[in-house]
Amino acid sequence: MGTLSIVGIGPGASQHLTPAALAAIGEAELIVGYTTYIKLVIDLIRGKEIVKTGMTEEIGRARAAVERARAGGNVAIISSGDAGVYGMCGLVFQVLEELGWKRGDSPTLRIVPGMTALNSCASLVGAPLGHDFCSISLSDLLTPWPVIAKRLEAAASSDFVIGLYNPASGRRTRQIVEAHDIIARHRPGTTPVALVKSAYRKLQDVVQTDLDHFLEYEIGMLTTVLVGSSQTFMYEGYMVTPRGYTNKYTWDGEAHSGQKPGRSLMLDDEGAPVRAVDVEAP
Repeated sequence: MGTLSIVGIGPGASQHLTPAALAAIGEAELIVGYTTYIKLVIDLIRGKEIVKTGMTEEIGRARAAVERARAGGNVAIISSGDAGVYGMCGLVFQVLEELGWKRGDSPTLRIVPGMTALNSCASLVGAPLGHDFCSISLSDLLTPWPVIAKRLEAAASSDFVIGLYNPASGRRTRQIVEAHDIIARHRPGTTPVALVKSAYRKLQDVVQTDLDHFLEYEIGMLTTVLVGSSQTFMYEGYMVTPRGYTNKYTWDGEAHSGQKPGRSLMLDDEGAPVRAVDVEAP
């Protein structure tokens, strides 16, 4: 019975690789991955058999990993971040489905989670993901742009913090401009924005700016763009999105008058949280 480990290696720095990921890579006979990601773990895989291919060759990598594992091999296929988030995991399942694989057949699957780009980038700029957020890839190589634009509109109008993956490349430059225009219809120009390139890698670069000005900076495939919500603020150079505790509680930990711990947040007639200052004295 073969084993196929689908491994998220995190941002690429060894200190952010989980023990489970290290174990799966260490046990594997064959490592399959995109050339750039292979380079990130090269010190861990010396002496092993390696299959590495370039961008747009994902199907070939998935098939190579599945076929070797079906034949009884111990294989690890790697993705940066988490393999289940814009990574190889979904494609591997599609290959398995095409081949008619069933639970109990070879190979045995192990899905090993990793730190996503959104997590690693957020950690470098503060706490931008403290409340509801979403991620949207701007690459229209596999998803039609009208679908992406519709998702941007929904996320912006719903006041999510938005993480933009694959924002631009040498041939794709208009998408990030159109994304800006869509978001700007719903948020002020002072909304905090962070641009994080190559988080925890040698060429790491972090820019803190705002919605009005972020297009003035270099943005490429290795950049993740974090756009704040209406609640996001800057504090001592950090980007912070509050969870909303002060809507219900005082800094002493007591519930505001009109609010009850463990119960739904109470709102006034204008839709604002009821707080002590809103309650008339008897």
